[in-house]
Amino acid sequence: MAPDDLDELYRAQILEHSRNPRNHEQLDAPDIEGNAVNPFCGDEVYVQVKLAGDMLSAIGVQSAGCAINRASASMMSEAVRGRTAAEATEFQTRFRELMTGAPLSPAERGALGEICALESVRAFPVRVKCALLPWTALEDALELYR
Repeated sequence: MAPDDLDELYRAQILEHSRNPRNHEQLDAPDIEGNAVNPFCGDEVYVQVKLAGDMLSAIGVQSAGCAINRASASMMSEAVRGRTAAEATEFQTRFRELMTGAPLSPAERGALGEICALESVRAFPVRVKCALLPWTALEDALELYR
């Protein structure tokens, strides 16, 4: 696949998640909740998680703001649902490393799956915070769990 084709695929994935967010319904009676706000641009994210033991059995994410924020929230919700809290935290760590340019092994990149589409946001440093905001809200929720 040519680099331009890959860029187009990534753009398409981001737009698809932004326009059709997954898990955007607010959960009733969540076990843990978190939120994050970017005061510079006004983006907001609210996360609710239901737990089954240590597993994130359901997640609701409501995001308001730019397309990158909405897409990241949607992609995050799909990526962490069904994982344990420790696995979700580890996934979050790898995603932050991806977004800050830390070197990742091919296995680590492969484990991130379609989330790697958000790496293209790094070309616009001011927008990296938009991609990280949903993960900050999830981190807040997981901190309450611990």
